[in-house]
Amino acid sequence: MTGTEKAHTATQVWKIMSEYSMAQFRQKSRGLNDIGLTPGHMKALMTLEPGEALPMGACAQEMGCDASTATWLIDRLEERGLVERRPSTTDRRVKGEGPPQAGSETTVTLTEHYSQPPEALLELSIEELQALHSLLSKLSAIDKVEKQPAAS
Repeated sequence: MTGTEKAHTATQVWKIMSEYSMAQFRQKSRGLNDIGLTPGHMKALMTLEPGEALPMGACAQEMGCDASTATWLIDRLEERGLVERRPSTTDRRVKGEGPPQAGSETTVTLTEHYSQPPEALLELSIEELQALHSLLSKLSAIDKVEKQPAAS
């Protein structure tokens, strides 16, 4: 197989993986509407750890968005009682966001919901699932190695 053929095949595989993942995400996200949340709200909730307050700037950085978007999302979550703003214990100028009990319970529910495999995945044999797991684990490991900072 030439480098061009390999690149073409990798492009086709990635296209299928992306389309499948996005379709599954859209399907799973429909349930968010039932509880008045959006995928952005979910991402914000998943960013926050129970008992740990993050400043807004850190929330925005973790979510990969600008501070105004993070603020808007956190404001909506706070209105629903899923996040509370607390003064920082180390810097009185900063207020951190953290999930109260209701937010933690919602986060657990969302994590369980999104962790459920799609029906199509359950149609694969155990051998196919193990092979897919092995390949995806290998991809993940390669990606982590490539993201590590170079030694100085």
